[in-house]
Amino acid sequence: MSSGGGSVDSLWTEVNRCGQNGDFTRALKAVNKILHEVKEDVTALHCKIVCLVQNCSFKEALNVMNTYSKVLGSELIVFEKAYCEYRLNRVESALKTIESVSEQTDKLKELYGQVLYRMERYDECKAVYTDLIRNSQDEYEEERKTNLSAVVAAMSTWEKASPDDLGLSETTYELSYNAACTLIGRGQLTEALNKLQEAEELCRVFFSEDSDQNVFDSKKKVKLTNADGVEYKLAKKQLQAIEFNKALLAMYTNQADQCRKLSSGLQSQNPGHPRPVLIQVAQLCREKQHSKAIELLQRFSDQHPDSASGIKLTMAQLYLTQGHVTKACDILRSIEDFKHKQGMISALVSMYSHEEDIDSAIDVFSQAIQYYQSEQPGSSVHLALVREAADFKLKYGRKKEAITDLEQLWKQNTNDIHTLAQLISAYSLVDQDKAKSLSKHLPSPESMSFNVDVDELENSHGANYVRKKAAKVTGENLPKEQGQGDVKKKKKKKKKGKLPKNYDPTANPDPERWLPMRERTYYRGRKKGKKKEQVGKGTQGATSGAASDLDASKTASSPPTSPRPGSAQTSASTPAPAASNVVPPRQQKPAAAGPGARKKAPQKKKKGGKGGW
Repeated sequence: MSSGGGSVDSLWTEVNRCGQNGDFTRALKAVNKILHEVKEDVTALHCKIVCLVQNCSFKEALNVMNTYSKVLGSELIVFEKAYCEYRLNRVESALKTIESVSEQTDKLKELYGQVLYRMERYDECKAVYTDLIRNSQDEYEEERKTNLSAVVAAMSTWEKASPDDLGLSETTYELSYNAACTLIGRGQLTEALNKLQEAEELCRVFFSEDSDQNVFDSKKKVKLTNADGVEYKLAKKQLQAIEFNKALLAMYTNQADQCRKLSSGLQSQNPGHPRPVLIQVAQLCREKQHSKAIELLQRFSDQHPDSASGIKLTMAQLYLTQGHVTKACDILRSIEDFKHKQGMISALVSMYSHEEDIDSAIDVFSQAIQYYQSEQPGSSVHLALVREAADFKLKYGRKKEAITDLEQLWKQNTNDIHTLAQLISAYSLVDQDKAKSLSKHLPSPESMSFNVDVDELENSHGANYVRKKAAKVTGENLPKEQGQGDVKKKKKKKKKGKLPKNYDPTANPDPERWLPMRERTYYRGRKKGKKKEQVGKGTQGATSGAASDLDASKTASSPPTSPRPGSAQTSASTPAPAASNVVPPRQQKPAAAGPGARKKAPQKKKKGGKGGW
């Protein structure tokens, strides 16, 4: 016995150590050894149930409780039993187990609130969490407030209820996010967007402190929703939203087949829900298959007319992206829910004006005015539409069509001078007698007092014409009075054009003077003159003067006749080379016979030849 007792004590030490370390698998092994030594030990059985619950072995834990129910009793393990039933999605059984207890502990109340939330009994769940927050003080207060805010958000979103403000602080991203969901349920979208941005920033700060976490790794996060037991923790609409997000994630990660598979499955599960169809349409648009996307939207719209409003808006958007404005307008006008909304009317008029279809734009105004005339006559929306219709018709020159609208506006307010003036202007084209009779209602100029500075008005930024202010004049520079004669402006004299120097006014002008010189009939071309003397035209190193001296025709003592043929004697006055530092040219022959003849200048030898200069 002593050895057995010592063994059990060491096993209990092992159980305690493993429990503190969170190693419930080894703790369970130690407990089983204890139960092998000491059967039906209540504490060991209770520890075994806890270890099984921590290892998510809920069915096995229930089996142990049912097997040893007489030994354990109902009060000892009521929390563990209700928790296992809750995790196995046996919500009704869990509720009965909790309500069977006469007095509930705080942890049992926490579980009671979770069960009520799962059963979507939000009013009772809210009361449970409110009582817990009010009557308990421990480290779990923040979690209880988060759960309470989730209940309020669910009531606002799914039951369209408006619960009272509980004054919950929004110090964590979960609380801020739940507050945003509450605002969305109330329709306060602008405030909800700001709150979501605050929640996002708080979430970034929270996860930035943990280096092993990545909030933007959506692909890894979505895998967590596939774990066992997750479906029991979430409501049906939350599970549906997760499936939608999986399809969207597949689309954004370019997994087209996976996206189509998931969205088709969602559509089969929810035939009347438009979101699976919109996901399929988005995938088709990413593949540039806009025609198929429009066909899919049209088919869903015909099959489910009750859910067709959002689908038709998407169809109109697709038509606009393809440039089919008129088709988009036809789709928008077929949406009965939005047909007479001010935003829809504005969009239709703008698009028809862009297409220069003024008649269709006026028809949109007419239908809207008729609707509000029968439903809300004389309301601010009705009168605003009449005013916009009248201004639109006047803008596009449809004054005759604007008369009815202007009369209706003037009857509503006979003191509106601007509308009266517009009405008179419109009647002047149709019925001048009517225009004259209406003009009697205009106030006289004496009765109207306009405190307007004309100079300031003309010099304003928006004026088309700005009058220049005249300079101040004094003394002798004062202008003459009207009786003394008007001051005439001096006219500038036109300057006479300059004539050529050899202009003869008596001679007839050349009829071909407008033609270029080369195209005139008397043009004979340019005469070739003597080449200008330039340095380097003679032999290498020779100057232009030396080249001229070698020309026999330019010498004063040149004989009048040439020497006899075959004579080797040259003229006695043939000059020698100009200088000793100049390379002598080749032997030159005398000039040809006859006065005025001249010898050609020696040609420079081409580069690269033999015997270069």
